Amino acid sequence: MSDQQLKQQIKEMIVERLFLDADPQQMADDENLMENYEIDSVNLFEIVVGLEEQFDISFEDEDFSVDLFATVNSLAEYVETKRS
Repeated sequence: MSDQQLKQQIKEMIVERLFLDADPQQMADDENLMENYEIDSVNLFEIVVGLEEQFDISFEDEDFSVDLFATVNSLAEYVETKRS
């Protein structure tokens, strides 16, 4: 899977799981998700579950940081690290 395909899958999962009124194609890889889509702690939990299910990875307590969930780029980087 290419880097761009991974990012697109992440965007689609976020829009779907959070019921966002947004087009995944229009989301920038480096835009701040929490600010632009008003993502709160409940939404973050949905993103974590979505990533774990979709990419067969698991989050450890020490993995959680605001920076990790800031952008699609940071999430894609994390998924790549966990899968390799």
